[in-house]
Amino acid sequence: MENATPKASPSPDHFGVIDLKEALRERLAIIQDEESRRDEAKHLSRLRAVSEKIDKLQGALPQPVDPRLAHYLQRRSYDKALEFLEAAPSRDGT
Repeated sequence: MENATPKASPSPDHFGVIDLKEALRERLAIIQDEESRRDEAKHLSRLRAVSEKIDKLQGALPQPVDPRLAHYLQRRSYDKALEFLEAAPSRDGT
């Protein structure tokens, strides 16, 4: 007989979650990079690349994904997604 207990959401220190947090931070850094904005084509290319990376990492997250995180990612509310992930305690209690 199958266990009916639902699986927990992925741990905040799971490699996929760590990679996603790094990509979300990278996106913020690109947005805040005043020098990057001077070359609009390059800036947009960098943003497009990191957005594609975020999409791939989102699709690779272990299931189930917390509904709030899934909502933020689906709506591309990346700042909220990062806040959510950074607020989640890791296994070592930090």
